[in-house]
Amino acid sequence: MTIAVLVKYVPDAQFDRHLKETNEGGYALERAESILSELDEYPLEAALQLAEARGGEAAGNRVIAVTMGSDAAIGAVKKALQIGAYEGVQLSDPALAGSDVSATSLALAALIRSLGPVDLVLTGMASTDGETSLVPAQLAARLGMPQLTFASSLELNDGVLTARRDGDAYAEVLEAALPAVVSVTDQINQPRYPNFKGIMAAKKRQVSVLSLADIGVEPAQVGAAGALTVVAEASPRPPRSAGVIITDEGDAGVKLVDFLAEQKLL
Repeated sequence: MTIAVLVKYVPDAQFDRHLKETNEGGYALERAESILSELDEYPLEAALQLAEARGGEAAGNRVIAVTMGSDAAIGAVKKALQIGAYEGVQLSDPALAGSDVSATSLALAALIRSLGPVDLVLTGMASTDGETSLVPAQLAARLGMPQLTFASSLELNDGVLTARRDGDAYAEVLEAALPAVVSVTDQINQPRYPNFKGIMAAKKRQVSVLSLADIGVEPAQVGAAGALTVVAEASPRPPRSAGVIITDEGDAGVKLVDFLAEQKLL
């Protein structure tokens, strides 16, 4: 069984995020302080559990951490290998800069096809930078696979996936035959931590780095040239204004109502 897990190198949420102007005239996130997206640890854990239940790597199963981005983005794959992924693949090409969701899904679909037959594509519920949750659905459409999104549990029996999707007041149980694309939530499992053995083993595993030419994608199809959207303007968030203090002189209730009415909260 071959499982491709999408992982992404995203700005560390512990630091303030900044946008920088690109050469194409738009804006992009500054990624100097970046890490593996924590939401991508959940699909990785799900993939490892599915593979281990079927004999793991020794039985011919493949868990491939897949990413695209600049040279630094290989850090996401290396962290995935330390956690337990069996293989790593990175798509890196200068033409990818400025890719939006549409261009990203196009490139990732071509990258996944280049891996050979893939039984399952697993993703997180969103990336912690863009937070659009759109890539899994677009990827499924481009690959011609059924999709199960926001799965909080996942089982595989006889080539059929069963996933539960939890709503606010209900739960759905969905099924799809392999191959399929599945996005999972942060409720599906408890991701494992890299241990010393895993960290040392990851050093011996090679990461394949591919270009757009290697996967048959033209530069004009991705990046700013292939994007359907662009960030045209960006500005820092304004500082919070001081709050309003109401002193009770017997009319505090009236003043509070007046204030709420001015803010159109009544």
